[in-house]
Amino acid sequence: MMKSMTGFGKAVSEIPGKKVTVEVRSLNSKQLDLNLRLPYLYKEKELELRAEISKQIERGKVDITIFTESTNETMPIALNKALAKAYYNELKSLSEELNEGSHNLLSLIVKMPDVMKAEREVVELDDTEWQQVRATVDLAIQEFQKFRGDEGRTLSAEFISRIGIIDTLLAEVIIMDAPRVENIKTRIRNNIAEAVEKEKIDQNRFEQELIYYIEKLDITEEKLRLKTHIDYFMNTMKEPGSGRKLGFITQEIGREINTIGSKANDASVQKLVVQMKDELEKVKEQLLNVL
Repeated sequence: MMKSMTGFGKAVSEIPGKKVTVEVRSLNSKQLDLNLRLPYLYKEKELELRAEISKQIERGKVDITIFTESTNETMPIALNKALAKAYYNELKSLSEELNEGSHNLLSLIVKMPDVMKAEREVVELDDTEWQQVRATVDLAIQEFQKFRGDEGRTLSAEFISRIGIIDTLLAEVIIMDAPRVENIKTRIRNNIAEAVEKEKIDQNRFEQELIYYIEKLDITEEKLRLKTHIDYFMNTMKEPGSGRKLGFITQEIGREINTIGSKANDASVQKLVVQMKDELEKVKEQLLNVL
């Protein structure tokens, strides 16, 4: 199944004392460019987590964020009394020098740096907690992959439509090709007849030159190769992780279309070629988003 490189996934879980939220976002990129942001407590697991994620997400510019929120209603508060007294003495002395009142000093002191702090316990990462966090990461990646799959189905429908249009235009080129060659032959004969008396024309030499000229305008091989590339594109779409391969196939499709346009020497065929090029460019733009 085709997948897009752009995607989003989110998962939230409750563990004792905190809520864990994991978000996964990605944009297109030629390689895997993984940016992992996580709380300090989980830093020791970063390499392990990065290795596991790299196996699940093949390509793209990926941002994964893990953040936690405390669910404890109360948190111990520590008051630095010595520092508070020092602030009080300095501020009271300054107030007396400036003849200012000192009755509101306490409310000001508690706002001063390092006077009051929330006490946080220094803890080591518990294995049970980490397993719950890992499960949340996995759930977020599952949602992310689902998003990628949904986007991939949309892209797949777009490619089927546009490559199908190219195939239809090629069928029109094939229909036009037989009379095109005959028209060229007739035009050359008429031009020669107008310029040179018929009995002075060396018919054998004329036929040889005509064949050589027609061969230069022949697009039989290009039509066959273009049809082969179109069918190959359609079949390759069914393969997982086919983005790069499809890109190479579109290059070959473009090469055959250009050659048909340059060799056709026919306004009606070249008009169809322009339409094929337009559809192919739209395919190439969207292919940048395919995994």
